[in-house]
Amino acid sequence: MMDLEQNQADVNNVVNQLIEDGSTRHGLFVIGCSTSEIAGKRIGTSGSEAIAEVVFSELKKLEDRTGVQLAFQCCEHLNRSLVIERSVLEQQRLTEVAAIPVPQAGGSMASYVFKQMKDPVLVERIEAEGGLDIGDTLIGMHLRRVAVPLRIEQTSIGHAHVTAAKTRPPLIGGERAVYVNRSEEGSCDH
Repeated sequence: MMDLEQNQADVNNVVNQLIEDGSTRHGLFVIGCSTSEIAGKRIGTSGSEAIAEVVFSELKKLEDRTGVQLAFQCCEHLNRSLVIERSVLEQQRLTEVAAIPVPQAGGSMASYVFKQMKDPVLVERIEAEGGLDIGDTLIGMHLRRVAVPLRIEQTSIGHAHVTAAKTRPPLIGGERAVYVNRSEEGSCDH
């Protein structure tokens, strides 16, 4: 049984934590979302447009309040291509691919988003500044180097595991290099 109100509250908590963190401020932000996992089912088996609607409405608040540009990852049946607005494609100088996501090939989330955007297109790849993975959909291929986990308190939406990430510039050089101080970004404990 789906609890759409609880799912909405979970996504709202994630959005608020991402905003409060302050590192989600601009650029592309990739979303990977399994509505099946949110519902407590195995990824790709029980897609839900009702869950997609709740997730999308809450994530739009992230876009509206931070200025990020959302990119929604399709499932592996469309090679994890991404749904974005045509204006983002043009601004980022990306290449459009010829497909339209449907629940059976692309996933319920991407299919729903494609119908909601003003002028949606699919692109094969992006290099996002951050991202949110809902249900272990593996968004890493669409994150810029170097990805760093964002520690948020809300670690699930419904039954789906949630991971957030931001990116930072690679630290190059050696022991003589001087780096820009970026308050604990990517610090390692070894």
